[in-house]
Amino acid sequence: MGDGADGSPPKSAAETPTSELVQRAAEQISRLVRQELTAARAEMTAKGKRVGVGAGLFGGGGALALYGGGALVAAFVLVLGEVMPAWVAALVVGVVLLVIAGLLALSGKKRVSKAMPPVPKAAVDSVRADADVVRDAAKNRGRG
Repeated sequence: MGDGADGSPPKSAAETPTSELVQRAAEQISRLVRQELTAARAEMTAKGKRVGVGAGLFGGGGALALYGGGALVAAFVLVLGEVMPAWVAALVVGVVLLVIAGLLALSGKKRVSKAMPPVPKAAVDSVRADADVVRDAAKNRGRG
């Protein structure tokens, strides 16, 4: 009993017909493309999550500046109004809130920037490496 698909002994690479080699190559390329697409999808999912966290922090900073600032402005202004003129108290509180909002926005922007560019870099590098291997194998086969 042979090791070939039809029970015949396996053929060496030199004895294998070109049509069979082309069929094998097509199957392997198809499998490789599916694997690379799966890897790209996983990488894009991970990057999407990082962008989501960064955008959430950025939005959270804006919401904090709006709601928290609005709720506390009156209280701080009233407290400081006991020590200084009311307009100076309002100015001090407003500047402090804007500084906090700016720091939160910068933190969110930094997170979003880390996730960019939105290209599946690992998958692209892997495809390039696979293409190089196939190209080298084709060159070597042509020489032999």
